[in-house]
Amino acid sequence: MSNISELKNHKAIIILGDLICILVAYISAFYIRYHGFPQKNWDSFISLLPWILLIGLFFISVYELYALDRKNTLWDISVKIVIAVIFMSFLTMSASYLFREFAMPRSVILIAMFFMIFLMIMFKWTYIKLTRGKVVGRVLLIGDDESAQRMIGKIKHPMLKGTHVTHIQPTTPMNKIHQHITHSDYVMLCTNISKETKSKIIYHAMECNKLVYTIPSLYELLLQRASVTPFDDTLVMSVKPFGLTWDQAVLKRIFDIVSSVFILILISPVLLLTALLVKLEDPKGSIIYKQERYGKNNKPFMIYKFRSMIEGAESKTGPVLATENDDRITKVGKFMRATRLDELPQLFNVLKGDMSLVGPRPERGFFIKQLSKEIYHYGYRNTVQPGITGYAQIMGKYSSEVHDKLRFDLYYIRNYSFWLDIVILLKTFIVLFDKSKAEGTEVKKTNSVTDETKTDVTIV
Repeated sequence: MSNISELKNHKAIIILGDLICILVAYISAFYIRYHGFPQKNWDSFISLLPWILLIGLFFISVYELYALDRKNTLWDISVKIVIAVIFMSFLTMSASYLFREFAMPRSVILIAMFFMIFLMIMFKWTYIKLTRGKVVGRVLLIGDDESAQRMIGKIKHPMLKGTHVTHIQPTTPMNKIHQHITHSDYVMLCTNISKETKSKIIYHAMECNKLVYTIPSLYELLLQRASVTPFDDTLVMSVKPFGLTWDQAVLKRIFDIVSSVFILILISPVLLLTALLVKLEDPKGSIIYKQERYGKNNKPFMIYKFRSMIEGAESKTGPVLATENDDRITKVGKFMRATRLDELPQLFNVLKGDMSLVGPRPERGFFIKQLSKEIYHYGYRNTVQPGITGYAQIMGKYSSEVHDKLRFDLYYIRNYSFWLDIVILLKTFIVLFDKSKAEGTEVKKTNSVTDETKTDVTIV
């Protein structure tokens, strides 16, 4: 039976395996390059080895290469590995210059890069096949019918071939819930469960060493990062408002200015080429599309994008969200949206101070008013500067439900740190290769599953 300890063992084995792949890749690269190990070059490698492994560990952590439960297709795993290895190789070259280990040849690093990609992909593929086998994971889903129906299609049991979901109502007697927990590997708690019931379920799951997934409410998000202090002999929790402290805001602004200037200089040829493509497709149309959005404290500003739709796309329809296969999107626009090139002019919004590199995506006033009526705490996402990319963008999809995106945005605001911004920026590279992240809203479809992600459902 799977439990928390076994998951930790999986993580440790995968990290160790990846580090061994990195080491084997460099040894193989030396042999390919020199048909041996020249002393001078090998000594430089040994001097850099601790940094090579540390850099490797850093990107294994950032891209969660140990978490094979998140995305189990070979393509998703491969994309993360390729991006991580490219960054590893770049930083290793930089380290060789920084520490003056010039005898470490660039050719060895480049050859090792290809070996790393191959070895890590093969290791992951082999590990998944060996650990999954034909085992079916047992997930206990507790929630009302509507919430459970939304979650069933999203559940993929970690590290296993398939999933068997048992769905029960929150009103089920506690003794029966305890029996179901005992015979399950994982417990998933939907929304609309009372705090008392949720607490009892979590406590019992902990006693049985089961991992619990719960969809947080606003109340639970507010309690995150709460500080504990005593009032005389009584322990209390201090819950701060949403937003950043002044020192966090200053650090974030400095980082935004420096980074956006550097990126604009670096990608200036891409900006010019993209502008040329937009103009060639529609010589009479504008290159830059401007639209009013709302930023921090609901302050309006004009957002800049490369125009990806036909001129005057909303002149007849009014404000509407882009949909899948939207005929208003131009041919160049489809390419730009798929690669996120249309978002690049927003770096000028960052320089102006309207936006940040990382934050909740800025929304239009029409939709803010509409959503604020439906979700009373929707306005909390505007307590920080909006961003070009954000936590909701790397974790969700364009077509994700508003409630799901909002949870990611509020989590980001509540748990903001400079390190979290760095992680989000690095993970944004993965989004460029994930088609589902860029797709518009879609018409409801029947979920199709493969043998690899087969889900059986039992309703009790």
